[in-house]
Amino acid sequence: MLEVFTWLADWLVYGIAGLDPESKLGTSLHFFVEDTTKIFALLVVMIYIIALMRASLNLERVRHYIHQKPRLAGYGLGSGFGAITPFCSCSSIPLFLGFTSAGIPLGITMAFLFTSPIINEVAVIMLWSLLGWEFTLVYIAIGMGVGIGGGMILDALKSERWLKDFAAKAYQQAAEAPQGDEPAPEAPSLTLKDRHEFARDELKEIVGRIWKWVIIGVGLGAGLHGFVPDGWFADNLGSGQWWNVPVAVLAGLPLYSNATGVIPVMESLILKGLPVGTTLAFCMSTVAASFPEFIMLKQVMQWRLLVIIFVILLVNFMIVGWLINLLSPWLFSGFH
Repeated sequence: MLEVFTWLADWLVYGIAGLDPESKLGTSLHFFVEDTTKIFALLVVMIYIIALMRASLNLERVRHYIHQKPRLAGYGLGSGFGAITPFCSCSSIPLFLGFTSAGIPLGITMAFLFTSPIINEVAVIMLWSLLGWEFTLVYIAIGMGVGIGGGMILDALKSERWLKDFAAKAYQQAAEAPQGDEPAPEAPSLTLKDRHEFARDELKEIVGRIWKWVIIGVGLGAGLHGFVPDGWFADNLGSGQWWNVPVAVLAGLPLYSNATGVIPVMESLILKGLPVGTTLAFCMSTVAASFPEFIMLKQVMQWRLLVIIFVILLVNFMIVGWLINLLSPWLFSGFH
């Protein structure tokens, strides 16, 4: 079914525009048209369907449910909730404050915050359409692993002591309050029309927020695809030396983007010969260790906690890069 987008790009670029398929401009423009049309078509369909299913999601009920679960299960639930919420790192912070005020352990809350910018339905749709289901499953597992592992470390360090005074006080009061067995608040019952209107509005809001990132990301990917010589990344950054991964992680820090904008770049880097693990480390650093997120978190956290979170993320990304580079011959043996 996805071949229709290749046919459309062939017709527009090589037929209507008359560009040479062997030219750099023709190759780049074909990549841009094919990926842009494919991404937007899938986004419109899948975001609407997912929004229909999420229409009755009650955040208070989610918080209540997580709060009553054992700590180990809570990490998975926090990370899983982060994976299904369509928020970037900065827009996830109000939810983080709500979780903290509810007395939910900080590690579970941070598992949510770590995972949310890395995984969302937009990222999953784009990865599946561009790089295949095998890569998508590995990416989801890695993103949730980073969230769960980071949350466990922060709880082991008792990191709630490094919240700002007002946040620490709200957390302490909620944590010490008696937790009864009262039922969680019920979600309102929605008609099919209500669900459709919710899904329509969410579709407009999400597409309105990300369309420019799709254009920018695919545009950068198209430029890399058409104008960077084959093998350049492999020759310069893919030598297999251990330091390639830390360099990629550090290079991604100032290049803030979200998963929507960075995934087409990821595709081009891999196709140009950059090892999969090095590419993942670079892109996850760009998405999840953003300066805007840390500026906002500074309002509720002391510097010590911010530095710990920053180090946890960078170390996780480097470990992921090294591990995936080591295992990629077996994980992605059929990837082209």
